[in-house]
Amino acid sequence: MRKVRWGILSTANIGMQKVTPAIQKSAHSEVVAIASRDLGKAQAAAARLGIPKAYGSYEELFADPDIDAIYNPLPNHLHVPMTVAAAKAGKHVLCEKPIARTAAEAEGLRACPPDRIVLEAFMIRFHPQWLRAREIVRSGELGEVRAINAVFAYHNVDPANVRNQADIGGGGILDIGCYPVTAGRFLFEGEPDRVVSLVERDPDFGTDRLATVIADFGGGRQLSFTCSTQLAGHQRVQVFGSKAKLEIVIPFNAPPDERTAITVDTGAPFDGSLARREILPACDQYTEQAEAFALAVLGEHKLPWGIEDSIASMRVLDAIFRSEREGGWAEV
Repeated sequence: MRKVRWGILSTANIGMQKVTPAIQKSAHSEVVAIASRDLGKAQAAAARLGIPKAYGSYEELFADPDIDAIYNPLPNHLHVPMTVAAAKAGKHVLCEKPIARTAAEAEGLRACPPDRIVLEAFMIRFHPQWLRAREIVRSGELGEVRAINAVFAYHNVDPANVRNQADIGGGGILDIGCYPVTAGRFLFEGEPDRVVSLVERDPDFGTDRLATVIADFGGGRQLSFTCSTQLAGHQRVQVFGSKAKLEIVIPFNAPPDERTAITVDTGAPFDGSLARREILPACDQYTEQAEAFALAVLGEHKLPWGIEDSIASMRVLDAIFRSEREGGWAEV
């Protein structure tokens, strides 16, 4: 069996705790190297995860001829420059979200060689619960889908955490607000025309810590969501149609070793006690993402998303911030 040989760019927590172990479970993947600007950290991470090679610079990783693909979980301000550098070195790149801090920054990814795959790591798009939800939407069971409502919140006030550092792309909208935006684009299968936002910022960090957004997808379709970095942890996605409502019970951080659920409810009775509940088997969405990426690298199929999709997503996020500054609707 052919396998894609991965290099991991940095010892970032998400890479060490979730994504790299998930890549190692992908049938068509193997992790062969990891790099850090601190060689000791790279060596320690390699020993912990059973990775054969460790490098003390990103450039050494990019130059390794035995590596086919790079996973880039660096802080947001390094996503574009390191992804471009890796792609120009001949590597395919799976880059953490958000792909950039602005759409203009994301447009820099067009410098990547066109034969290199660059994918923004919205792992939810590969989870069976999301694929099933879209299947139900497409089936017409919900009727005309007109509204999507989402909430994503956690509580983090650590000043050393990259999510609380405004100058490198911290804040809730870029970190987690991008997920409801992706949900709207994924389930409506379109792009919003305009957005309006109400944003509250941390007086010390300068980051957005609470935001509520409405996105107009045209044709009477609306996405509304709230995201926060300083509220009690919670997440939900509800999809409302003219006949029924669908809910993804744990939409964004689905546990890899537990079953997940989707409910479909006609609203009779209002308490949801007669809702249909679909149970999906346990699934590591990061492994599903890695496997789909690897198969694309191996030429087995094509991914429906790439650089232009990421730029389109960033344009929505740009409009949210523009609405905050201007105090009204902002065109996307």
